[in-house]
Amino acid sequence: MPAVFAFADNVIGQPQATVFTAFGSFSVLVLADFEGPPHTRLRAYLALAGVGAALISLGTLCSRSSLAAVTVMALVGFTILFSGLINRYFAAGSFAALLSLILALNVPAPPSAIPARLEGWALACAAAIAAVMLLWPPRRRPALRPAAARVCEAIADLLQAEIDRDASLATGVTEVREAVAALRERFVAAPYRPTGATGATKALAFLVEELEWLRSIVFLQARSHPDVCREENHEALEAASAVLRACAGRLRGDDEQPDLERLVRAREAGMKALIHDLRELPGDRDDLDLVSAVEPSFRIRALSYATWEVGVNVLLATGSAAPEADWGRRLRPSAPREVARLLADHTRLRSVWFRNSVRAAAALTIAVYVAQRASLQHAFWVVLGTLSVLRSNALGTGSTILQAVAGTAAGVVVGGGLVAAIGTSHGLLWAILPVAVMLATFAPRAISFAAGQAGFTVVLMVLFNIIQPTGWKVGLVRAEDVAIGFAISLGVGLLFWPRGARAALRNSTADAYATSADYLVAATSASDVRAERTAAVAAAHRLDDAYRQFLAEPGRERLDLDSITTLVTGATRLRLAAHSLTTIAEETGAWSRVAVLDHEATALHAWYLAFADGVRRSAPSPPPQAPDDHNPEVLRRLDNAVADGDTIRIHGAVGAALASDHVRDLRRFEPHLARALDELIGVRP
Repeated sequence: MPAVFAFADNVIGQPQATVFTAFGSFSVLVLADFEGPPHTRLRAYLALAGVGAALISLGTLCSRSSLAAVTVMALVGFTILFSGLINRYFAAGSFAALLSLILALNVPAPPSAIPARLEGWALACAAAIAAVMLLWPPRRRPALRPAAARVCEAIADLLQAEIDRDASLATGVTEVREAVAALRERFVAAPYRPTGATGATKALAFLVEELEWLRSIVFLQARSHPDVCREENHEALEAASAVLRACAGRLRGDDEQPDLERLVRAREAGMKALIHDLRELPGDRDDLDLVSAVEPSFRIRALSYATWEVGVNVLLATGSAAPEADWGRRLRPSAPREVARLLADHTRLRSVWFRNSVRAAAALTIAVYVAQRASLQHAFWVVLGTLSVLRSNALGTGSTILQAVAGTAAGVVVGGGLVAAIGTSHGLLWAILPVAVMLATFAPRAISFAAGQAGFTVVLMVLFNIIQPTGWKVGLVRAEDVAIGFAISLGVGLLFWPRGARAALRNSTADAYATSADYLVAATSASDVRAERTAAVAAAHRLDDAYRQFLAEPGRERLDLDSITTLVTGATRLRLAAHSLTTIAEETGAWSRVAVLDHEATALHAWYLAFADGVRRSAPSPPPQAPDDHNPEVLRRLDNAVADGDTIRIHGAVGAALASDHVRDLRRFEPHLARALDELIGVRP
């Protein structure tokens, strides 16, 4: 940054270019931090450079009109922030793009200044992009793929232990539980959800959820011992284990290909063997005999469905094409249509992403208006001060303001002392600038936010004394301007959703349960599930955003985090159960034409809707319902179909029985959810 600033100041000699070179370097090098392989990162930085150039031109054209500046800040500011939903690169580059617009709007200049400003921005981007791409490799972050690979490997080991009847089965269960917990922790700890409208990141996000669902099925499977079609069931377990090991290798960077075809063949062979063995059961068999015969095979079929989903999403997440045999249930809309749907799903007050975007855009707009009307010397400092301390709730904003005030005051004292001691010696100011820049960018992560504010204040005092010597007084101007920005942030934080994510988390959790329950009912009937599936996925995204924000806010230690996490993951479990039922329905035929599951699905739907209402109102949970025995109508249809030897009817009856088993599993989970909610009743978010 000092190097390109020196070049602009001494060679180009245009004040507009000099300012945009200095702050453009800071913007690209500090505020933008893109992940991924080198070619992807390079494209992201180049896109940021292009967007920044457009915003600088627009901001300059509007900089001498208060009305135009305020309007552009409101509309474009909200658009930039809200578009972070599209993918993590949009989110990671949003503040860098905002800085270019803020600077252009709040340093009034005629349109003739645009070429000089763009020249400075281009110089800054060229040097900054070269630096981030060439000087050091990107900072390593805890990645999802290795954690997902560990889960795949742990589940594969557990399946192999089940096949071998190994005594280490209990140890394997513990290892799987720990691996899944580590994956979930890493997933929610990421600053941005690794998903967008389409592509590999979307598959990776779904993979995290699918592995949790697979774990729940495997734990049930580990307690089952197949009595019929033992050989075929073992082959299905072997195929699932092999697919998961290949998935683990692929997630770690190997070129292994999961053998999904073997998994499908094993499942089909298991179905044929199950039909054959059921025919061999004694003619005087009762329901208990039938249940004990088919239940292990049902678990293995459910396991194979979930493993197939994991394999498909691993292929997509690693950039490969998914298999063609997709049973017609995956929706592949065009990217623009999916982006529009994603944004529409979050354009509502219950979306914390929408709230945060509105809150920040309102604060920045007010700051631009105040700075323009007050004709402050460095108006953009007011807007930057507003942006730097604004948080998702009033408590967080107030706490950050206290740190920022302390840091700015310390920076004024230190910077003022340096400037007073140095005087007008440009040589010494130039010698101090690189050290000051290094400390200002290093301090926020290494020390504290307050230390970063102090360092940035020192940089500004040195920088502006190089441009136009004014001594220590520039520090007082800085303190005055940022104080105005801090006050604006606090006011907006008190007016716009001051409680932050707490209420939003409660409402988002309730919505996720309600929409997933609707999805489940649709999946057990003959209706089209696309609308319910879309609503459930959208609610899940909003819940994920609210949960991430909740984890980032101060004061969350007062709540029972384990219970909240149980509620959040329970909503995911309900949605994935519905997703699994659609898979079963597609493959096993028209079992949904017979209303054999209506009673079970209706009762389950009613309980989860009542539970969602309890979550929304912080009211006691409805009494959990004890899981019924196997549906006698489902068993009767299966028994009759087997007796008649009708393959199509047998397929449908097996699907209905497997779906009924899914419903019973959800019933078994009700007491855990009820207990988690009741534990939170006395501590209201």
